[in-house]
Amino acid sequence: MTGDVFTPGDIDGACASFAARGFAVLRGLYDDNTLDALQIDLEDLQRRLVAGELPEACGTVILDDPDAVIDGEPFAHYVCEITPQSARARAAVMHPAVVEAVQRLLGPRAWLLEDDRFGVVYQDARPGEGSGYSRIGWHSDAQSGPNLDWWPSVAFTIHLDSTSPQNGFLRVVPGSHLGGTGGMPPGFEKVAGEVGIYCDRGDVLLHHSDVWHSAARATDDGEGGIRRHIRGGWYGGTRPAQKHGLDDFVKNARR
Repeated sequence: MTGDVFTPGDIDGACASFAARGFAVLRGLYDDNTLDALQIDLEDLQRRLVAGELPEACGTVILDDPDAVIDGEPFAHYVCEITPQSARARAAVMHPAVVEAVQRLLGPRAWLLEDDRFGVVYQDARPGEGSGYSRIGWHSDAQSGPNLDWWPSVAFTIHLDSTSPQNGFLRVVPGSHLGGTGGMPPGFEKVAGEVGIYCDRGDVLLHHSDVWHSAARATDDGEGGIRRHIRGGWYGGTRPAQKHGLDDFVKNARR
């Protein structure tokens, strides 16, 4: 992928790319020390979740497999609602360049979903026989709640590992946010015009809630197949007066 990576000094370019193609990548927001400390925090949350030391809302059996096992031990691929638990995670999510970009795209009243419907999530995707999360099929984010009036949204992914065929990467259909979902494949099929987005460690990928996307499985079955990131969303529609919950969450994307 080329032409869709922007520095914090070129938010104009990032927003123009986002409008036309449905996504953009911001690069150079965090230094290595910040990312190292952030990773330590998140791995500690992961450990504490498995140990039963975090609030119930930090876990999910909707997205994750409660029977997942890595190296013979129970494993959590998802830690939900991380920003109330980690000041470092919230600081990364609230980076001024990210906030500026989403407010430009959604308006000054854009709001971050933090304490409901998974909130901001730490994801640890990896292959292996006991893994519960290694890939995801074609979908758009808005399909998870078509009855909700909080759309559109800008999803963000803070990459803690560089992505590649070795550990998996995001597949996107540029411009698909400008149309509907008719013709979207039900699984992992090739789509005409799709591109692979390879991100560096520390990159922040922004994508539209209507853009078609799918995450490819790693080709490396060992340590090289690990793909970790923080993911969440900013919204431009109506902010719920109270927690909405997950009773009507639509889990349509294949795993």
